Parts: sequence; C-alpha cells; structure tokens
Amino acid sequence: MKRILIGLILLAVLGAAGWFGFDLYAKHRATAEVEAAFEQIRKQGGKASHGKIAFDVMSRTLTVEDIAVTPGSESQAQIKIAGIKGTGVRLLEEARLSADSIDIAGLELALGEIGPAKLKGSYKIPQLTMRDYAGPLRALNVPTGGSSIDMYRYALEQYASVTASSVTAPTLTFTFDGGGGAAGSGDISYSGLAIQNLKRGKIDAMKTDRVNFTINVQSVGKADKLTGELSTIAVNDIDVTAITAALDPQKADDDSYHRAYGQISTGPYVATSTLGIRVQVDGIAIDDIALQPSKFRLAEVLAVLPATDRTSLPTPAQSREMMEKLARFYEGIRVGRIDIGNLSMTTPQGTPKLKAIRYRQGELALEGLDAPTPQGQIKMERFALKSFSVANLLRWAAGFSDPGQRPSPDHMLGLFRVLDGAEIKGVVAPFKNTKKLVTIDTLSVDWGQMVGSIPTKAHVVAKMVTPTDPSDPKQLPLIAGGIDKLAIDLDLGAGWTESSNSFVLAPATLDIGGIATAKLRIALGNVLRGLFSADPAQLMSQATQVEAGTVEFSLRDSGGVDSVAMQYARGKNVSREAAHQALADSVRVHRAEVVAANPEAGTAVDAIASFVETPGQTLVIKVTPRAKVPLMQLMQLLQADPESALAQFRIEASTGL
Repeated sequence: MKRILIGLILLAVLGAAGWFGFDLYAKHRATAEVEAAFEQIRKQGGKASHGKIAFDVMSRTLTVEDIAVTPGSESQAQIKIAGIKGTGVRLLEEARLSADSIDIAGLELALGEIGPAKLKGSYKIPQLTMRDYAGPLRALNVPTGGSSIDMYRYALEQYASVTASSVTAPTLTFTFDGGGGAAGSGDISYSGLAIQNLKRGKIDAMKTDRVNFTINVQSVGKADKLTGELSTIAVNDIDVTAITAALDPQKADDDSYHRAYGQISTGPYVATSTLGIRVQVDGIAIDDIALQPSKFRLAEVLAVLPATDRTSLPTPAQSREMMEKLARFYEGIRVGRIDIGNLSMTTPQGTPKLKAIRYRQGELALEGLDAPTPQGQIKMERFALKSFSVANLLRWAAGFSDPGQRPSPDHMLGLFRVLDGAEIKGVVAPFKNTKKLVTIDTLSVDWGQMVGSIPTKAHVVAKMVTPTDPSDPKQLPLIAGGIDKLAIDLDLGAGWTESSNSFVLAPATLDIGGIATAKLRIALGNVLRGLFSADPAQLMSQATQVEAGTVEFSLRDSGGVDSVAMQYARGKNVSREAAHQALADSVRVHRAEVVAANPEAGTAVDAIASFVETPGQTLVIKVTPRAKVPLMQLMQLLQADPESALAQFRIEASTGL
C-alpha cells in the first residue's frame, strides 16, 4: 500500500511537471509566433511593437496588448490596437491558425494621404469580433512602393486569405480632413456592421444598420455644413478576388468581366445643408457589378487627375489623356441595373420631386418628375437617354479641351455616338406666362446605322397639345377661327439603304387635330456612302450625283379648309359657300399657265381647286421623274425656270372623301 501511494504521488508530480512544462512550451511557442509576425513587418521597412503577451493553455486563449504598426512608411498607414484576444486558438498547419473567436479592442487606423485630394483620414473601431476564424499565421509581404492602390490591393489579398462565419463591429467611425480643400472635413459613423460567411474572398452578405455623417465644405464661396443619415446598407454576393484582379497590373490584358458584387441596396437617405437644402431618397438598389481588369485601371486614372493644390490648369494634351483614361475606366465597369426611388430636394425656391432614376443596359431614365418653375409646376412621366455611354461622352468632351482650337464639324457630329436616342413622355408644363398648359404625350428621337459620325437612319415621333399663341401673327387666323389649341401628331422617319444607294423620307406624317393630316414620301436615288461626310468639299461633290425620285403627297382636311373659308367670308362679308367658291376660283385662274409648262399639271390644279371648294376631302398628288434628274440641277432649274423644271415630271392628282 505504501508503494502504491508513493507511486501515485510520483505520478502526480511527474504529471504536474509535464503539464507545467507543456504550459511553458505553449506560452513560449505563442510568444515566438507573435514576435515572428512583428519581426516580419520590421524586416519589410515597417515599425511594429506590442505590450504584454499571454496564452492560457486550458482555454487556448491568446492575448496581445498595446499593438502599434506602421507598415512600410508613415505616409501609408499607422495602426494601433489596444488589445487582441483569440479564444480556441489552434495551429492548423505550419503557416495557418484557427480560432473560435477573435476580439479586437480599440482599433485605430490613421491614413496619411488618400487620393488626389490628399485627405488625411482615420478609422476607429472600438470593438470587432470574428467567429470561427481561420487564416495565415503571418501577413503577406507589404508591397514596395507604397502607393494607395498597392496598399488597397494588399489589404484585399489579406482579406481573401481568411475565412470566418461572421465579423461584427457595433460601431465604426471615419474622420477625414481635406486641409481646406474642396473635399472638406468631417466624419462618417457606421453602426451595426456585420459580415456573414467570409470564405477566402467570397462573402455571402455584408450590412450596416445605419450611417450618419457630418461634412464641412465650402459651397459657392460660403461655408456649409452637411449632415445626414443612411439606413440599412446591404451588400450580397461579394467577390473580393474580382476587385483584386481589377487592381492587379499583371492582369492588364484580361478582357473578361469579373463580377464583384451581386446586389447592393440601401434604405432611406436624408441629407440637410445649413444653406437651406434638404435631400431625401427612399432607397437605392444596384445589381450585378462586374469589373474588366484590362480597362478598370484605377491607378492610371489617379495618376493623371490634377492635384487639388495645382496652381496652373492642365494642358490640352493632359486633359485629353485624363479624359481618355476616365473613358476606359468607365468601360471597365458593367452594371446590370440601378434603381433610385423617390427623390426630393427641398430648397428656398421649392421642392422638386422625382419618383425614380433607373438604369438598364445602357438606358438611363428619370421617372415621375414634379418640379416648380417661375411660371408654375411642371410634371413629366418619363425622360430617357437610350444606349447612353459615359465613355463616349468623355471622349467627345475631350475635343473641347483646347480653348484655342475650334472643334471640327466631324467632332461636333460625334455627339451622335454618345447615345442612340432620347424619349420624353407625359409632360404637363405651363405655357409661357399664361394659365394654359402644354401637354406632351410622347416626344421620341432615335438614330443609328452610323457612317463615320453621321447617322443614316433616324425616326422622330411627337404627340403633343399646345395652346395657340396670340403673340404669333401666323396663328391669328386660327384663333379668329375659334381654334384655341393645336393637337400635333408627328411621325417622321428617314433611312439610307446602301445596297440600292437609295434614301427615303418615310414615314412623314403630320396630323394637326381639327385642321388637317399631311403625309409625304420623298425618294432619292444614287445616294452614295461618301455623301455622309462632315467635309463640305466632299459633301458637295457627292451631292451632285444624287438623283431626284418620286414624291408622294396627301392632305386630308379635318376642318382647316372651312376655317380658312370662314376667315375669307368675314373679311369679304360673303357667305361661307361663296368663300369656298372664291378660293377655288383663285386656284383655277392659274391653270392655263401651269398647263403650258406641263399638260399633266392641269389635273393637279383641278384637284387642288376641288379640295378647297368642298371641305372634308383628301388631296393626293404624285410626282415622278420622266428620266434621271440630278437633284442639284433640278434645284437650280426651279429657281431659274420653274416651268422647265415642272416639265421634267409626270404628275398624278386626285381628290376624294
């Protein structure tokens, strides 16, 4: 029994010694690994220090206090951490570790200069917690050079090397100071930050409950203070590796698109200015943001942007270079859709409202405008730019960078390449200073089929109602006839067909409600590709080869003839029937001289006289060349000898109810 007791005591002593030995070894190993990580930063030219290191073997809890790190140089960043506590820490392999949770207290990140504005900024995170963490034991090497883009890519690469089931921070505050520049100074505070399922650069979801900001700026020479709040920002399906690839100089030849964000959404946004302006937005939603590394060259853009303290303006060459790089940068971003809902801006002059801003596959639309003007309220259901290209707009604007050089006509026409058309719908606006309204049901313009900078196909549609204008002498007969508004319905199209070298104006329809409906079709032949040129000499040379074609015209009376007859009757104090007859006779009086030039023209005179004599008819006239007639020669002949010009055509005319 005594031997057994001695043996048990000896075993206990050996076990305790072994335990304490293992405890000391574990603490030594943990301390060594922490020291190695800090030494790695120092070897790369940075500064790194820490306070007390402790490791509890039972709970596998590692704590490090009073951390201070400056990676590379002081202009890049300075990091301070009051303490890091890792629970359930384990070595997964030689260079990776895991932890059940990591708590970081008192994190401060100070940035020397950010972007061309050279902002000085700092982040403060009082508490940050990561659950189910796994990542590298030591950080990757800090990139040499220390540019802001390099450091951002470095941070993203670090981010992509870890996994965690969640990352949370109750608050985060960013404070910045532009040193009196246009960027101003202020702070932005985030609350309720949370990241779900971080897996080597892929993130299921990231959100923040609320963002509050205060910004002090100079606006129109006056000091202004902006305060605001944005609630519930949510970002889903994030791929950090796509952003890293877009910032990697080694990916400069990668023309593929990498999706960086699946969906981004926000709740209501409110901003208030001390100058009396208040902006409110109900929410923002953005889907499918992808980046193309070969064009998304952020470092190149930042390199050519003018510094805020620059004393001289950039040269025209520098401006063109900057605009071209910005254009390529925008081409490197692809967005599936953008929706911004219910915007309003309260100003001392009133409160304009906008129901939505929408972007879909190149179409940018504003919907539900309701805004005050000095003449009254204006409302618009929709305004859209079709196939709008920011990149092409920047390239076009670059042509105006030299104030001493007048842009060429070809460059001015380059605006057609910025978009393919525009559309306005549902407009109700005050008419001048009267109490009457102009209404636009539809106003649409489309173009395409470009030859150089010139479209060879176009279409215009307009449906609107406008009051007649007493200040316009041309409209006085309409007003005297009792017409107080004009309902206009226009459908005008034109297109060139290269295979047949033909150009046709069709459809060309103008319907003025209560007056008449006119339809016109004009065909031209031998229209060669070279005609579509901004060079005046080439244009005139090609124009001499264009041949006149068939012209078809119809006019349906819907009240206009009767209105003219009534005006004539009032002026001559005769009956309406007598007025119609007198107008018809005034047409027939020229029949003989017209027939002398072209016997077929007599039918046209008879048809016009009949049209004027009997209201409600449709007049149809068709003019066909007897042979090939150069258009330029015909126009010259019309001025010098109209009778000879008329003889060049066959004329058909008729009327009917």
